Amino acid sequence: MGKPTGFKEFERVLPKKDTVEKRKKNYKEFVQAYSDEELNHQAARCMNCGIPFCHSGCPLGNVIPEFNDAVYDGRWEEAYRILVSTNNFPEFTGRICPAPCESACVLGINKPPVAIEEIEKHIIEIAFKKEFVKARPMHLKTGKRVAVIGSGPAGLAAAAQLTKVGHEVTVYERDDKPGGLLRYGIPDFKLDKWVIDRRIKLMEEEGVVFRCNAEVGKNVPASELQDYDAVVLAGGSTIPRDLPVPGRELNGVHFAMEFLKQQNKRVGESPVDEADILATGKNVLVIGGGDTGSDCVGTSNRHGAKTVTQFELMPQPPRERTEAMPWPNYPMLLKTTTSHEEGCERFWGIATKEFVGDGQGNLKGVRIVDLSWEHDALGRPVRFKEVAESEREIPCELVLLAMGFLHPQHEGLLQQLGVELDERGNVRAQEGVYQTSADRIFVAGDMRRGQSLVVWAISEGRECARKVDEYLMGYSELESKDAVFSYA
Repeated sequence: MGKPTGFKEFERVLPKKDTVEKRKKNYKEFVQAYSDEELNHQAARCMNCGIPFCHSGCPLGNVIPEFNDAVYDGRWEEAYRILVSTNNFPEFTGRICPAPCESACVLGINKPPVAIEEIEKHIIEIAFKKEFVKARPMHLKTGKRVAVIGSGPAGLAAAAQLTKVGHEVTVYERDDKPGGLLRYGIPDFKLDKWVIDRRIKLMEEEGVVFRCNAEVGKNVPASELQDYDAVVLAGGSTIPRDLPVPGRELNGVHFAMEFLKQQNKRVGESPVDEADILATGKNVLVIGGGDTGSDCVGTSNRHGAKTVTQFELMPQPPRERTEAMPWPNYPMLLKTTTSHEEGCERFWGIATKEFVGDGQGNLKGVRIVDLSWEHDALGRPVRFKEVAESEREIPCELVLLAMGFLHPQHEGLLQQLGVELDERGNVRAQEGVYQTSADRIFVAGDMRRGQSLVVWAISEGRECARKVDEYLMGYSELESKDAVFSYA
């Protein structure tokens, strides 16, 4: 415990941010770093609890009190080694994770929780500056070859872990650069792409081979996978949830990822093959209240949208925990992001009835209706009905559908492999084993569990790598536990 009285002496403080007007003019990250004193104070707030619930809140099981203690004392290399013993990519999670660890922080019972996510980001960035982060290629090879399909966080984590124990790993990525959702789903102002490139370079130095513009099942035959001793499917949940109401076919109605991916390609100077989707000068409506919707809001503001509005079908979440979301469970609270701060009108309990055209195939408005929700005894919304005489039309030239994802793409790779799917359309795998119905084929991340968090994807990739290693080397679970995941 860095300072026994730290949680009494210091309040939670987050790093300063560039002004709204400054950051809306570019796509760079805008969160500044703590000063040395501020970082020391924030680490001092950790109480080193007898039962650190933050461990269970984090899907990776990050050893949080220990690295906070090391940060407080300035033991940077120790803090770095503790952090990366459980997390391959803290530079990603420290920027874009919703921090379920903070929701489980014991201090959060009656005070703002420890700023774990920011401390994590500072540890890894200080480690890079001090050159603690180096490629560590494994010189003792197993002779086993593994193909990883998809270079999002699950695929990268699996590849990193498998390479660490001496397997030869090739990652197939259908886009022109590695990173998956990290590169072409999350805006640069939340995760600048040099951060990804820095990590990819390290992985290549450790022996990982990346094959881009390679969509297995399309321009790369699935039969090529027969050359590998094992295959990890980590393609993500890529089929978006649609809104099939009248007018869906109009020009100006797009899935959020069409919009975000195209924008990220423009910033990264990658070729964009489709017609431009721009918010400039338009009334923009974002349908969906999650992180993807928020990313659409921030991007639209940077385009110079005339207005930005965000609708959510569900009622407005509470600002504080209720009986239905007791500590240390992750609470579904009202979340105001930095993108919302930049300009956005938000409405809850709204249903879209129709996309209205101008007679020439273009979107000019949206017909909507208010919803009235009924709640159960714990205050949870259970059913709704339309509010009488609330139907109306609002002007809108661009709609971005950000309502989540259904399942992975079935056409191509999955159909050719013949793997079994579950009732939700995800790839079915033996629980805790990550092995599909097909021999030698494993699955991890959103492709297995459905749409989830980046931190869950990394956890899935790590655990899947463990099972692949057991399969390839004939280890028992006990024998492989230390061999696969210790960080040397």
